[in-house]
Amino acid sequence: MQTTLEKLNTYEILTKDQPELIEQAAACLASTFIGVEVAGKWVAEPIVGYALNLSYDDFYQFMKEYIETNVHQGYCAVALDEERNVVGALVGDTNALEISEGDMFDGALADINIVMNVLEDIDIRFLNDYKKRYGKGLEDGEILHLFFLGVISEHNRHEIVQTLGDLLINKAKEEGLKLVLAEATNPKSIRLLEKYHGLTKYVNAEGDYIVYKYADHERLNIIPSSIADGAYIIAKEL
Repeated sequence: MQTTLEKLNTYEILTKDQPELIEQAAACLASTFIGVEVAGKWVAEPIVGYALNLSYDDFYQFMKEYIETNVHQGYCAVALDEERNVVGALVGDTNALEISEGDMFDGALADINIVMNVLEDIDIRFLNDYKKRYGKGLEDGEILHLFFLGVISEHNRHEIVQTLGDLLINKAKEEGLKLVLAEATNPKSIRLLEKYHGLTKYVNAEGDYIVYKYADHERLNIIPSSIADGAYIIAKEL
């Protein structure tokens, strides 16, 4: 039986006029990527939480700037408890997948370049395959790119994942987007997005998954294969 507490989550799509909720969303995401204990279990994203030298404060700032830059598109959603504290966040954008030339970050944020390089590697392979199949690339406003997911609630964690995803994916369908895509960096994320939203590992024209294997990277090869073996493109047509 659900407790009263478990029934009281509400869900909102953020706007640029909600700086406090944006900050809380960034804090939720940063903690679950760097590492935090939730419901008696340690939660961390493999690349950021296991392999790289990123502090919570630095990654929080990175998350906050991402949300502030993209919140106007309407694809940054949060789960709130009864006191309107953010207990879950799923944020994304509708930009065409952007491929940068060279490293974008330096100083304390330099290790984020490793994250971005991994994601860009699989993004490039996906974009090349997509263009080969359909004769054109993807443009702004055609794809929902789910970028960061984090849940710190002690209760109803899977329900929060499902509801946040439903909120954004249904909005994307209504607005005529063609595809929802994510770069999944661990098996748990893949399982959740498969189970609740129907995303699957993308298979290219040669019948292969698009994946960046952590064992092939000099910094990421310390990630135990029992935790995650690589970053995959997962997607679903809308």
